[in-house]
Amino acid sequence: MRDCVAARASSATDDRHGHAPAASQHRVGTPKTARSLRTVPLPRRCVAALIAHQAQQEQERKVAGTKWQPVPGHPNGLVFTTATGRATDPRSLNRMLTILCRNAKVRRVRVHGLRHTCASLLLAQGVDARTIMETLGHSTITMTLDTYAHVMQTTLTAAADRMDDALGVDEPTEDEEGGPGCAPAA
Repeated sequence: MRDCVAARASSATDDRHGHAPAASQHRVGTPKTARSLRTVPLPRRCVAALIAHQAQQEQERKVAGTKWQPVPGHPNGLVFTTATGRATDPRSLNRMLTILCRNAKVRRVRVHGLRHTCASLLLAQGVDARTIMETLGHSTITMTLDTYAHVMQTTLTAAADRMDDALGVDEPTEDEEGGPGCAPAA
């Protein structure tokens, strides 16, 4: 990922899967599946934030000097590190994210929940489930559809509204039987 950001690319390559089985022990290794090794396009806003973060991290590296200790096997370091280049504890990331959410006055979400937020926002914008599946790295479309079925209902309602627009249907009146947009399922 860092090389892509340094090159100002609009995608990220994730070639490691980090686990934290214990608070003091971090593992960095290969992804769970070969399919997990992929390039994912990133919004320009995310690329800009990562570039700014990388510049800040370079300053931290200079200040740390010889105390900077990148994760073995990753001489360029990780995206999220301590002030000395070590892997950040996942609980610390969640605490930082909680503060960011509070400052932004949005609902609190954990780091892993950002995947769900991403999928929900993409669905709400009308992005097809196949593209979301590829973005999230799900192995099957079924997994994506089953996981986000609750969000799909919102997009189905929006699709019905768009069909009304396409057909030139006026807003239903309150006295119509069944209420607005209600029809028995076939």
